[in-house]
Order: sequence, then structure tokens, then C-alpha cells
Amino acid sequence: MADFPIVPVHKFLRSAFKILKNPLPFHKKNFREKGDTFWLKLGFGKSVVFSRNAAFAQYVLQKNQKNYTKSPIQTQDLAKYVGKGLLTAEGQHWATQRKLIQPAFHKKHLAQLIAKMQEVIEAELDKIKTDQPFDVFPVYNDLAFQTVVQALFSGAADQKVINRLQQITEEAQAMLVKELRQPYLGWWFKISGKLQDNIQKTREARKLLEQLVEERQALGVRQDDLLDMLLDARYDDDTAMSKDQLVDEIFILFVAGHETTSNALTFITQLLGLHPEVQQRVYEEAKACEHEDLGLQLRSLTYTNLVINESMRLYPPAYFIDRIALQEDSFENYKIKAGTSLLFSIYEIHRHPDFWEEPEKFNPLRFEDERLLKYSPYFLPFGAGPRMCIGNNFAMYEMILAVAALVKRYEIISDGRPIEIKPLITLKPQNASLTFRNR
Repeated sequence: MADFPIVPVHKFLRSAFKILKNPLPFHKKNFREKGDTFWLKLGFGKSVVFSRNAAFAQYVLQKNQKNYTKSPIQTQDLAKYVGKGLLTAEGQHWATQRKLIQPAFHKKHLAQLIAKMQEVIEAELDKIKTDQPFDVFPVYNDLAFQTVVQALFSGAADQKVINRLQQITEEAQAMLVKELRQPYLGWWFKISGKLQDNIQKTREARKLLEQLVEERQALGVRQDDLLDMLLDARYDDDTAMSKDQLVDEIFILFVAGHETTSNALTFITQLLGLHPEVQQRVYEEAKACEHEDLGLQLRSLTYTNLVINESMRLYPPAYFIDRIALQEDSFENYKIKAGTSLLFSIYEIHRHPDFWEEPEKFNPLRFEDERLLKYSPYFLPFGAGPRMCIGNNFAMYEMILAVAALVKRYEIISDGRPIEIKPLITLKPQNASLTFRNR
């Protein structure tokens, strides 16, 4: 048995400022020098194993997933803001909640929400200003957030409440990023009151969500939205979720359900602007099926689906997955000690030259082979194994409808500048300036 190649602590400390802004170039350099897996020493007895080995990721996330748990980044750091919902729960609690909630995200149930999605998408796209460059990310951020609100509450939440919920979730994420990237300032975050201020705001958000749930229960009228499905859900003993647990799950849907989708839609639109020939084909496909009902459209928009998947290959919103070994283990000829922190770079796996032909090239047709989507161990935009994102179908429906609606209305024009990224908790776009022209 061997140990993983080591990147010493002095290399980490020497690059600390650059890592704070964007850690991906530092990791790429180490992958080139050390191979597909390396052990990074962080100092003060802390270390993490970084990997872009797809077989290793598959082993940890699927084949031997019972020996690996999510890291404290999610189970503690994120959980203190959003509670113990599916994203942050572990062990038996997670398994029980997953079994309870999974039916609400079945395709047949999501089909009932398609019209609600389309209504929000059309309203948000109305806000796009034409014939002038502007950063498109805020438009998609609002679109994705409003879509989650509509899918959950069917328009019952007023705009003031929605705006406040959106503000709180975004501020909480910004605070969490500071905690993770600047752990040496933890003492300052506490004594300055910044940490407690953000926790207090998330309590305010929970109260707002509780009020929306109570209003629905008092009204007694079904909307057949996600909230009704969650209220209907029953455990094996025929009991419903407690109000606190229900709010935890709803809060997680707000945080996870809008963040990754808004990032992905921004990257997709930038890529369409940079590749007019791809944009034209998406437009022609959308026009050809625009008179079909929305369910048929989702099945007919096959090339649009390829474009979205290729965009998420290049710019996966969930660009890393972390796990901690519960017991000693081994992979190939490497020893994994109990307690080892593992970080899999989805960004690097998606661009690995051993897995992809011309990996830096935007080529949607590479996904014509459906096996890449269904069985590929190196395409992981929604994770893998039992913890694969429960909202993957919801997100895909939303993105397909949004892209089709966008290209039917507007021609997307890029100034040709390369796409800029900002790796935070998710992979975010930066300076996503585009011009839109009415068709």
C-alpha cells in the first residue's frame, strides 16, 4: 500500500491569496505535477485528498458509499444556516427523508409543474433589455428563484417576502464562503457579530416560510404544487413531517434549487452567444415544436438537451464533491485512513483529456451517444450514487424550457470575450455581459 503524492503546506501557504480568489488554477497545476490524485497539506494538522480520478469518485460515491459521509462543510457549516434538510442531513435521517421526499420529484409529479415553470420563465424574460450589453446573471438568478417559489407556493408568496428570502439566502452563502476561505478569521466573524447576524437572518427566513406553510394549511385548498406534495408525504408509520423538518426541506430547496440553475443558465447563454451556429440550431428546433404542448416540447427539444449537458460539462455548477472516510479503506494501491477528507474535482473530471476528446471544446454533439448521460462515470453534473441531486429532473425541465423560450425571442450576441468564472460554494459566472436583439 502507498500513500498519495503530497503537496506540502508551504506551497499551499505561498498560494493562499490566489486560492482565496480562485483555487482551480492551483489544483490544476498540482494535478499536472502529481497525477490525478494528491494529498494537500493545509497546516495545523489539516489535510485533504484532491482527486480527478473518475473511477475513484465512482468507488467513493457509489460502490462503497456507505463508508463515506459528507464533510462538516455541509453537515455543520451549511446546516447552521439552512437546517437539516436533504442536502445537509446524513445517516439514517437522510435515508428516511430521501425515501419520503423522492416521490414528489418523480417525473409524473413534475409534469404538473411545467405550466407554472413556463409562466415564470416568460415573465422573467420580459425583463431583458435589448440592444445594449448587460450582465445576464441577475436575470437568471431572479428567474430561478421565482421558479422555485412558484413550484412550491403557486404564487401565494408576495413579492416583498420573495425578495427578502432571496436576499437572506444569498447573504448566508456569502458569509459561508468567507468562513470556508478565511478560517483564520473565524474569531473575528464571531466577535464582530457578523456570524450571529447572518444566523439571525436565516431565522427570519424560516419564520417567513413557516407563515407560508400555515397560510396554505389554513386555506385548505389544494394547489398540487411541491408544498402540497411535501404536506401529503408520510413516513412508514403514516405520520407527516414536523413543521421544523418541513421548513428545513423547503429552505434547502430555495438554496440549492435556484443557485445551481441560475449559474448553469448563465453559462449556457454565454456559450450560445460565443457559438452562433449552435444558437441557430437551438432556435430552429424551438420554433419547430413551439405549437406542441409543453410536455411534448420537453421531449422534442433533443438538441437543446445536448447543449445544456455540454454546458454543464464545461461549467458544472456543483464543481466539487466532498466526502470523509468513516473507516480505513483502500483504492487501487492507495491506503485511505479513517477520517481522511476527500475532494473530487468535477470541474477537472469533466475536462480530463483521458475521458474527453478535445475536452476544452464546446461540442454538444458529443452527447448524442446517450450512454454518456446514463452510464458515464465521468459526467457528474448532479453528483452520483444515492446522494445524486434529487432535483435533477426539475432543473433540466426548467433549463430546457428557459433556453427554448429565450432563443425564440432573442438573438444572443457576445463580444467574444472568454467566459469568466468565480468559484464559490458553487461555480458562478462573472462579468457575463451579453447583448440581446429581438428576433
